[in-house]
Amino acid sequence: MKKNKKIFSKVLVYIILIGGAIICLIPFFWLVRSSFMKIEQIFLLPPEWIPRPFTFENYIEAFTLLPFGRYFFNTILIVGSVMAGTLITSSICAYGFSRIEWKGRNLIFSLILSSMMLPYAATLIPTFIGWSKLGAINTYFPLTVPAWFGGGAFNIFLLKQFFQGIPHELDESAVMDGAGHFTIYYKIILPLVKPALVVVALFTFMNTWNDFLAPLIYINDDSKFTLALGLQLFTSQYTAQWHLLMAAATVILLPVVIVFLIGQKYFIEGITMTGLKG
Repeated sequence: MKKNKKIFSKVLVYIILIGGAIICLIPFFWLVRSSFMKIEQIFLLPPEWIPRPFTFENYIEAFTLLPFGRYFFNTILIVGSVMAGTLITSSICAYGFSRIEWKGRNLIFSLILSSMMLPYAATLIPTFIGWSKLGAINTYFPLTVPAWFGGGAFNIFLLKQFFQGIPHELDESAVMDGAGHFTIYYKIILPLVKPALVVVALFTFMNTWNDFLAPLIYINDDSKFTLALGLQLFTSQYTAQWHLLMAAATVILLPVVIVFLIGQKYFIEGITMTGLKG
């Protein structure tokens, strides 16, 4: 009897998970199927779930109509700088908060965490005014420089919790051998926290790659547009080239999916191990 209940509960859980996965995948499926349709087929009622016929012209037209190669290069440039800055500075901050004893450490860490409660919109105008005074509008500095100053409160918190799970005896042994903080951080701590670093890298990559609002605010020159900004060029006040937009969005989404599939093992490991004590 207990065995039957266990099997039933397991089957029920799988049914719920599969149903939830299907619901989450419907928008992605709609995007992909629409990218192979002509514009008049996309919004037919009842909807056509399978394109008839399949057309690849949308992809060719979308990437010849706009300079997506340039947009891709701009996006990679921003993403690379933000990821490097986030990983380096957030890990250094997390090391300082988790492995070094200093006066006021807990207070400052609490203040950093409290910054997560501020909505982005509350700081948007003063931040824009500050960058404007520095003459950095229509440059990539507002999009990349902040990542080199701490890497974000959430990333510091995530790495700090992971760092705390590493035994402090490793630090003590390294100090006895003459190692300083930088040696301990670079040669001992970082190799042990690769899953957590991958989690931070994945979050940073996806957030920066998909970011639309910040480039929209700070970038004015078409030649400096990112991929997210390039997509909005398929729409105007009165019309939208939905078939081309769907094709371009599908291609732009692929790197995010590929990066996540490659790093999902470390992602799951990093999430499950964060906060565990050694």
